[in-house]
Amino acid sequence: MTRKAAGPVERFLQYLSVERNASDYTCRNYAFDLELFFRFLGHRRLGALTPLDVRRFVAHLSAGRSSRRTIARRLSCLRSFFRFLCREGRLDHNPAESVPTPRLERRLPSFLDEGQVTRLLGTPADEKWLGLRDRAILETLYSTGMRVSELAGLNREDLDEISGTAVVRGKGKKERLCPIGATALGAIRRYVAARPSGKRLRVPYALFVSQKGTRLTVRQVDRLLARYVRQANLPKAISPHSLRHSFATHLLDRGADLRSVQELLGHANLSTTQIYTHVTAQRLKKVYDQAHPRA
Repeated sequence: MTRKAAGPVERFLQYLSVERNASDYTCRNYAFDLELFFRFLGHRRLGALTPLDVRRFVAHLSAGRSSRRTIARRLSCLRSFFRFLCREGRLDHNPAESVPTPRLERRLPSFLDEGQVTRLLGTPADEKWLGLRDRAILETLYSTGMRVSELAGLNREDLDEISGTAVVRGKGKKERLCPIGATALGAIRRYVAARPSGKRLRVPYALFVSQKGTRLTVRQVDRLLARYVRQANLPKAISPHSLRHSFATHLLDRGADLRSVQELLGHANLSTTQIYTHVTAQRLKKVYDQAHPRA
């Protein structure tokens, strides 16, 4: 990235963080996307950019086998960045505005059935503090349906054991109250009692910490889940988000209403939650086809 581009990018990221309340995770993604774009452009001036430059970048991403979803996110990042520069008076047009977003396939979320969840949650058998931590992480993800970034950001003070709830900071740093089950709370209690204390904890207020005593990262949670998925002989495609999908699907299967599930997941729009009704309907159709004598 050129020095001239670095200044506007830094101001844009600060705007996202301070005025738009974007999470650190979102800001890091946007910084990476913009770095890619400017690396592709070389030394072209911001004021000289055209829609053709953006189209060429999209073609470059496609040739590099980026998914449509990734391309759509990077295009959205560019639109937001150029819109910000237009408001600042640095640009008189948005070169990404007219570039079409790739059509996204509506993918049904991957999820585990209740038996598979039980198998996965029972996999961390180590009774040392790291094993207890991993068990608490898996139990918390399934008990609350929270995003892995939300779990990584939890502090000890966010838990209220008396009410059985956790304060979760979601997208846009919006806070919501998540019920957390007795099994997950018990797992957290055992982990906290066993984990290191004093100087060995570099971030003592963080709930889930690494072996070095630092706050656990999203990537570290991804890796530990992948290890337990292999040990439990579950499909490789299972991710931390799959436990969120499983949480929502199982609630709907057992009669929870869609609006309540929306609030528990922290979805801004009901349409985002409605995809789980398709999963449930699809599963019911499969059961019907297998069980009904005249299906």
